[in-house]
Amino acid sequence: MSDITPHTPHTPHDGLASRLSLPRYPRSSTYDARWTIDNAMGPHALWLLEWLAPALGPDSLRPGARVLDLGCGRAMTSVFLAREYDVEVTAADLWIAPDDNARRIAEAGVADRVLPVRAEAHDLPFGEETFDAIVSVDAYQYFGTDDLYLPTLTRLLKPGGRIGVVVPATREELDGTEPPEHLEPFWEPAFWCFHSPAWWRRHWTRSGAVEVETADWLTDGWREWLLWCDVVAEESTEEFHVRSSRDSARMLRTDRGRTLGFARVVGRRP
Repeated sequence: MSDITPHTPHTPHDGLASRLSLPRYPRSSTYDARWTIDNAMGPHALWLLEWLAPALGPDSLRPGARVLDLGCGRAMTSVFLAREYDVEVTAADLWIAPDDNARRIAEAGVADRVLPVRAEAHDLPFGEETFDAIVSVDAYQYFGTDDLYLPTLTRLLKPGGRIGVVVPATREELDGTEPPEHLEPFWEPAFWCFHSPAWWRRHWTRSGAVEVETADWLTDGWREWLLWCDVVAEESTEEFHVRSSRDSARMLRTDRGRTLGFARVVGRRP
């Protein structure tokens, strides 16, 4: 779908677009780089979703499938799902107003396939077996570490449906109560929601709610995260995002992939 991009398509000579066009993410590279920066709320959501999608399998994202995008932020991932896979998306987020997302969705030309709603992850207003798939990019770590959460969520999946998430993660599970020494200057209590792929596999398996099909690590994900932080710090017009991106970039440069990166987890409801 390289001929339809939100706002103005980039050109091969656009330096910003070139910096953000990675061979691993050919679909994401067709989206306007400025649009992705202006709507950023963390790591590059389209890159992470493009990594996640193949693990979900073609049945989960077949044309017309119903997909819940949980914690969609400013709905970039919802737009991507609708345009790239022709699925029907419910774009659920607590912090971004549905009217705000509706405007972005309409500008992207997918208002007929994406429905924005305000919803809290523990109080989702949907019936059982509503969705063919559930996806969550850079959000699930904030609520999904609860031992009781996944069985409640997967009731919204049709039997055989899949849930797939990408979350900031640690390469290996951290023991004790202190972060790695080199990360102490940057560590915040919220970072304890970062876990290893092995932890996520065990967490989901023990729930009994899904059969875990994938729990893996994004090779060199920290480098891509760092690249994105540098670009957002240079290009964003939102002061909060500039500051947070600079802080994250310093942390990632110090860590150099020893601890931090991304995990992908996919499970199938039996």
